[in-house]
Amino acid sequence: MKFIFMQWPGRQVCLSLLAMVSIVGCSKKSGSPQAPAVPVVVAHVIATNIPVRVAAVGNVLAYSTVTLRSQVTGQLSDVHFKEGQEVKKGDLLFTIDSRPFEAALLQARATAAKDVAQMQNLQVQFDREKQLFAQQIDSQDQYDTAKASLMSQQGMVAADNAAVTNAALNLEFTSITSPIDGVVGAQLVYPGNIIKSEDDVMATITQIHPISVLFSVPEQYLAEIKREMLNAPLRVEATIQNMTGDPAEGELTFIDNAVDPNSGTIQLKGTFDNANNRLWPGQFVRVQLTLSQLPNALVVPTQAVQTGQNGQYVYVIKGDQTADERSISIGTAYNGMTVVEKGLTNDEVVVTDGQMRLTPGTRVSLGTPTNSVAKPTAK
Repeated sequence: MKFIFMQWPGRQVCLSLLAMVSIVGCSKKSGSPQAPAVPVVVAHVIATNIPVRVAAVGNVLAYSTVTLRSQVTGQLSDVHFKEGQEVKKGDLLFTIDSRPFEAALLQARATAAKDVAQMQNLQVQFDREKQLFAQQIDSQDQYDTAKASLMSQQGMVAADNAAVTNAALNLEFTSITSPIDGVVGAQLVYPGNIIKSEDDVMATITQIHPISVLFSVPEQYLAEIKREMLNAPLRVEATIQNMTGDPAEGELTFIDNAVDPNSGTIQLKGTFDNANNRLWPGQFVRVQLTLSQLPNALVVPTQAVQTGQNGQYVYVIKGDQTADERSISIGTAYNGMTVVEKGLTNDEVVVTDGQMRLTPGTRVSLGTPTNSVAKPTAK
């Protein structure tokens, strides 16, 4: 490019500036390369039914617990179970030496037989005295004496029968059986030891089918819980650490009769059939109590929701494949989904991965095909 130099310095400078402007203009006309599109993963906003739930921490309790003690004193002869074994109601667990009790039963029966024979003899004598008294042969005193003797002997026979029954029960008590279905704990007595009636604990049985979970929720939910229980049983889910598969499912079966004034919570109990033994007495579990359903709630994957200085927001993909930041109001969360109460409409497309590289107006490319998120199955 050539410059024309004039006699006036000002003129010369002016022509140089025009040349520079021309160069800049040419540069603008050539254009600059457009920023590449940011790859993102997206999902559609959907409308579905979402359960309204309350979360809590609970404690697993045996449905019932039985402490085994002997009802008779004697020597333990046999143990018929292994520690930790599941047993059924009526299964034989311990045997106490029965020979002394068999002898006591035989003696009671013999005494009863002797007294019955004596009673029969007194009955014959009374019948005779009764007949003689009717014929005015015997005196009133003789008649009364015969009657009293018979009645006394009848009382002895009744006592003998009770003694026989007691001896038979004691013999039966030498075989100690399980009173419930459950799991036997540690064996606390061993063969050869003398078991003292009602003093020595022999074992403990816990019933785990069904099983209970005790937990507490804030008192603000009490009115809704009572109202919903009038319509149908409320569903309770329990999960433990490292649990695989679906949570254990049960029903709410107990509401305490008072709110704890110190914590402002109400104690509840859920009952689970626990068929697969996933819950065990003493465990701590995470509990989800389902109160009701939100029909046709708008939901997005929880990972789509971002938190900024002004609250929650999502990136929405517009028709021209650019991202738009949208403030939202969120509600409950369920199975990786978050309810959006305000800010989105059904079937809009939101970004679920790649938000860190986005700003409003950024062009995007879909890293995976857009498809609707799976609808949660609310039972």
